[in-house]
Amino acid sequence: MTSAQYPAIDAWVDAHFDEEVRFLQQLVQVPTDTPPGNNAPHALRTAELLKGFGFEAEPHAVPAPQVQAAGLQSITNLVLRRRYGPGRIIGLNAHGDVVPPGEGWTHAPYGGEVVDGKLYGRASAVSKCDFATFTFATRAIESLQAQLKGSVELYFTYDEEFGGELGPGWLLDQGLIKPDLLIAAGFSYQVITGHNGCLQMEVTVHGKMGHAAVPETAVDALQAATLILNALYQQNTAYKQVSSQVKGITHPYLNIGLIEGGTNTNVVPGKVVLKFDRRMIPEENPAEVEAQLRQVIAAAVAQSAGISVEVKRILLAHALTPLAGNEPLVEALCRHASDLFGEPIMPSGTPLYTDARLFCEQGIPAVLYGCGPHTVLESNAKRADEHIELEDLRRATKVIARALLDLLS
Repeated sequence: MTSAQYPAIDAWVDAHFDEEVRFLQQLVQVPTDTPPGNNAPHALRTAELLKGFGFEAEPHAVPAPQVQAAGLQSITNLVLRRRYGPGRIIGLNAHGDVVPPGEGWTHAPYGGEVVDGKLYGRASAVSKCDFATFTFATRAIESLQAQLKGSVELYFTYDEEFGGELGPGWLLDQGLIKPDLLIAAGFSYQVITGHNGCLQMEVTVHGKMGHAAVPETAVDALQAATLILNALYQQNTAYKQVSSQVKGITHPYLNIGLIEGGTNTNVVPGKVVLKFDRRMIPEENPAEVEAQLRQVIAAAVAQSAGISVEVKRILLAHALTPLAGNEPLVEALCRHASDLFGEPIMPSGTPLYTDARLFCEQGIPAVLYGCGPHTVLESNAKRADEHIELEDLRRATKVIARALLDLLS
């Protein structure tokens, strides 16, 4: 009986947990700030550490021109294949790239310091922790030396922050991977089956630069940009009237994350650039969303003489919607997570967008599950003092290992 082997899996994870923590610390200690996106060194270090476990990872370097065209420096994605016999392939995907640490840290962002049962460091929660959960869960099931059917494949990729197209997207397009089911990095208290889509756009407002002493000789691009800003922010009021039917997802929203422009305090700005992020609930049509935003921007400056506007799409990430065939993943992960965490853990959605969507776009059922707290906020992901609770790491590793055993038995 498979259930009779769960205690052995749990005991193996407990016995090797200090080793798992050290593995994660070593992963955190190699920076993967994106930008600038020089991530090949981390992949090489990860492959070296995996080799110490007897795991031979395939390095797949994305061609430099493609990487540079995306505004990054280097990407080497790793694929680790563990074949046990004929049967389905279970893929496990986590990303190593991460946003720069920023300010306000009280623990070294690349120290991997453990304090009061928490491990601190940039990418400790999103998602180098799942390099550890997926690796040690695979080792745990292999420790049983049981007869398994199928394969486990680990995909450690480095392009999630820029959309994933050069991470799992590139591996899929090259035909290097094609799992039957996919578990992507996630959090311990939710089994995510759906998530928002994301549209990111760049708006460049052109006016005419001039001396502030004679403003009538210029056309103020910032004043026009302010009209666009107000029009975009007003959309959030309307978006609150639209509700998703996916548990865990509320309504669409828009965030203006970057504003650049002007040359000096005594110069009328002739150019301003805005970049914004529009989260789309699964029920929305991305083409319609983009068309409507372009209309809002054009209408905002329609009466502004001397102003021209360029609008460019930066990123379009489609929403994740549940695919038929994901039931074995959902059932196994929910059952074991509920058992090991001592509370009901059910399928739900998240307002994030992730690499998992790229697998579903290729017809591969995918869900998100891994190490992390109840909410993104609790982990300080993308904030100062990002961290994980070590007990979440321990229990999530057991959940993944048990689920793999179920799926491969």
